[in-house]
Amino acid sequence: MSSVATWPSQAETWLDERGKGAWIAAMVLGFIFFWPVGLALLAYMIWSKRMFSGKCASKRATYKSRHSFRTSGNMAFDSYKAETLRRLEEEQDAFEAFLQRLREAKDKAEFDQFMDDRAKRAKEVKDEDEDKTVEA
Repeated sequence: MSSVATWPSQAETWLDERGKGAWIAAMVLGFIFFWPVGLALLAYMIWSKRMFSGKCASKRATYKSRHSFRTSGNMAFDSYKAETLRRLEEEQDAFEAFLQRLREAKDKAEFDQFMDDRAKRAKEVKDEDEDKTVEA
């Protein structure tokens, strides 16, 4: 009877070892064969935060923390590395600000073009209305 009581935890462990794709496949199969099972798996995945935890994000964070802040043991190299990383972050911030200014300039140019077209159409409609009143 103990093996029956532990099969849900064994299934959970088995799916966890295979990652988020296995959980999603189990949920889809649950929906296909008996929809309440799929719905229960979806609810469990959301409740247990398996749906949004993402091993990829944690791998990226682990890689960044392992390689960005790892000391080499040489103070000169570590200070050079810290200075280079700081400079690169400043350049990235400057580039992102530049891209933002470009987007704003493009938006302004598009808006100005829209307003010019709108004014031109309004003038054409006004001229047509004047022509119709003169003819009548």
